Amino acid sequence: MTEASDIPKGGWIDRLAPAPVRPYLRLSRLDRPIGAWLLLIPCWWGVALAAKGWPDWKLLALFAIGAAAMRGAGCTFNDIVDRKIDRQVARTADRPVASGQVSVFAALLFMTAQALTGLAVLLCLNAAAIKWGLASLVLVVAYPFMKRLIWWPQFVLGLAFNWGALLGYIAVTGGLEAPAVWLYLAGIAWTLGYDTIYAHQDKEDDALVGVKSSALWLGELLTQPFLGLIYMAAILFLALAGRAAGLGWVYYGLLAVAAAHFIWQALKVETDDALDCLAKFRSNRDVGLLIFAAIMAGQLLR
Repeated sequence: MTEASDIPKGGWIDRLAPAPVRPYLRLSRLDRPIGAWLLLIPCWWGVALAAKGWPDWKLLALFAIGAAAMRGAGCTFNDIVDRKIDRQVARTADRPVASGQVSVFAALLFMTAQALTGLAVLLCLNAAAIKWGLASLVLVVAYPFMKRLIWWPQFVLGLAFNWGALLGYIAVTGGLEAPAVWLYLAGIAWTLGYDTIYAHQDKEDDALVGVKSSALWLGELLTQPFLGLIYMAAILFLALAGRAAGLGWVYYGLLAVAAAHFIWQALKVETDDALDCLAKFRSNRDVGLLIFAAIMAGQLLR
C-alpha cells in the first residue's frame, strides 16, 4: 500500500472484518462514510423542507439506508469504469478492482446487490418518488464517464448527488414544487464547491493521465474566487428555498452561520496541500447537517 493511498491503514476493516470481506467493504467505502453523508444530506433537506413540522423519522431512516446502499453501488460502478485510470494514480492504485483484489465480475455482482437494496428502499416510497428515483439512474451511470469528456464533471456529480433533495420533497408531498427546485439548485452549487476542493488532491495525476476536472480548469489562481462565488450562490438558493417554503426567521440566522463556514473554506483552503483539501472537503458534512437543522428549526418556529 502506497503512502498516497486513500485507503485507511489499520482502520476498523483491518481490525474487525474477515480478510475475504475486506476488499468489498472498501469497494463500498464503508470505512469512508463522508460520501454517503453528502448523498444523504440533500435527501434529509428535502424531507425537512416539505414536512411542515418535525420530519418523518421513518423517511429519514429509509433515506439513510438508501444513501448508504446507492453510494456503495455508485462507488463500485465508478471503480469498475475507472480501473485502468486508477492504476495510474497514486491515491487510487490500491483500490480493490484496480489492484486486482476483486475481479470485475465479482464487483458487478456486488454492485447489483447494493443497487437492489437501494431499489427495495425506493419501493417503500410513494409512486411519484419511485418514478423520480428511477430517473436518477441516468445521472448515476453517466457520471463516471464525464471526466473523460468535460472539464466540469463536478456539475454532473452535483446533478446526481443532490437528486435526493427533489426525491425527499416528493416523498412527503407527492409532487415537485418551487421550494424543492431552489433546494436542488443550492445542492448543485454546494457540490461544485466541495468537489472542486476534493479534485485538487488529484490534479497532478489527472493531468498526467489525461482526465479533466474543475480543479485543473480553474487552477490555483481562480479556485478561491470561484469557491466564494459558488458557495454564496448556494446560500442564495437556500434562502430562496426557505422563502418559498415559508420558513421562520431562525432559518436565516443559522444560514448565516453556514455562509460563514463557506467563506472560511474559500479563504483558507490550501489547494496544493492534499491533506488540507481533504479536511475542508470533509467539513461539508457538518455544514450540511447545520443546514438540515436550520430547515427543521425554520419549520418549527414559523
